[in-house]
Amino acid sequence: MTRHDPAVEQPKNLDEHHVPRSRIIVASLVGTSIEFYDFYVYATAAISVFPLLFFPTSDAGGALLASLATFGVAFVARPIGSVVFGHFGDRTGRKATLLGSLLTMGIATVLIGLLPTYAQIGLWAPAMLAIMRFCQGLGLGGEWSGAALLATETAEKGKRARAAMWPQLGAPIGFFFANGFFLLLTIWMGHDSTNPAHDGAFLTWGWRLPFLASAVIVVLGMYVRLKLEETPVFARSVARGEKVKTPLATVFRTSWRQLLQGTFIMLATYTLFYLFTTWILSYAIGAVENGMLGIGYRDFLVLQLAAILFFAAFVPVSGRLADKVGRKPFLIVVTTLILLFGLTFNMFLSPAVMGTGQDANMGLLLLFLVIGMTLMGLTFGVQSAILPELFPTNVRYTGSAIAYNFSSILGAAVAPFIAAWLVQSYGVGWVGVYLGAMAVLTLVALFTTKETRDKDLDGLDDAPALEPTTAR
Repeated sequence: MTRHDPAVEQPKNLDEHHVPRSRIIVASLVGTSIEFYDFYVYATAAISVFPLLFFPTSDAGGALLASLATFGVAFVARPIGSVVFGHFGDRTGRKATLLGSLLTMGIATVLIGLLPTYAQIGLWAPAMLAIMRFCQGLGLGGEWSGAALLATETAEKGKRARAAMWPQLGAPIGFFFANGFFLLLTIWMGHDSTNPAHDGAFLTWGWRLPFLASAVIVVLGMYVRLKLEETPVFARSVARGEKVKTPLATVFRTSWRQLLQGTFIMLATYTLFYLFTTWILSYAIGAVENGMLGIGYRDFLVLQLAAILFFAAFVPVSGRLADKVGRKPFLIVVTTLILLFGLTFNMFLSPAVMGTGQDANMGLLLLFLVIGMTLMGLTFGVQSAILPELFPTNVRYTGSAIAYNFSSILGAAVAPFIAAWLVQSYGVGWVGVYLGAMAVLTLVALFTTKETRDKDLDGLDDAPALEPTTAR
């Protein structure tokens, strides 16, 4: 069987696409914003709500660790989601798969908002919470890769990283609205995290509203994505007879090096991400007697929401610089800066330096958050370009999704838990050492990876090794 059928008329270039670029931008941005909103709503509740309502215990530290453990359940599910949605993304197309991932995530999030608590049904409550969290992970496991491919496979020549940064903006946008929603609720309902009222409006029913609101925005995302067409790169690959029967087996057989490289390229990014969006909240509002800062929940959220704006601002900067100088040199510089930043944690966050409670140095904490979020924007913005570029078209969805989500286990699922344990056992400075160690592993992966900026996503240069078989 030939790889290219001359009888099939092939489009000449990537710009032959009937969907306006503005619609592609909106579809990739809105979808990932919704998915990350759902994910962060849970992350915030895992720190401030679930330890009180789903894991009641006399040991506040133990309840927090139990809650963070369910937070990590989603990261176990994400690689499974990457396999399932990756299979259909490479077999049936990007559009239908993106609709499925959005529905999976949205339904699970709404159901979390309807769950009874431990006081109502006992151990069934945390069990059901863990199941819904698993379903959230399945959905996000397929979402990111599909959105990244939608952006990259329709990009103009020489502007792929700039196009690919749009789905990355969904992360800070989703985070901002998820945490902003919780902030407004705590103000409106007078909730004080340092002295929570179990019979107050927030813990009784208010915390459910951000989860239930997901239903409205999922409908919006579905509407936008139904207007899409298949990406031209995938359509031409199918026309050439390059579709494979088992994308999972094919990508492990032919692209295992790229899977390893992609997984570790994302490692420092993921670790930084979840230290600054999940663990830092628990450390900031945690009890002073446990070696943490004892800052009010609302006070910290204001700082975090201000810092997230720097995350959003530097995502497009990342895309432009990666197109200009290349993915590899750009990420080597940024990852080195993350490594150096990890060595400063004790200088910023030590209670002896920062202060605690009402005496905490909020300006110093804001500076720390801004530096971390700026680095986050720089490293995260280019990931949706470099990971898809590592793989051929007919296994690109599966390959990029597996690399992205396997990295989530190594860099994100365990990061808040490890960081919380390090603080309790050795002090906050070791959290920075942990981040630096992950950055070293990412640097090793980058030095072993070829530059991908000029790779033709629609080319045949890497297809012969895949032994495609036409689907019947």
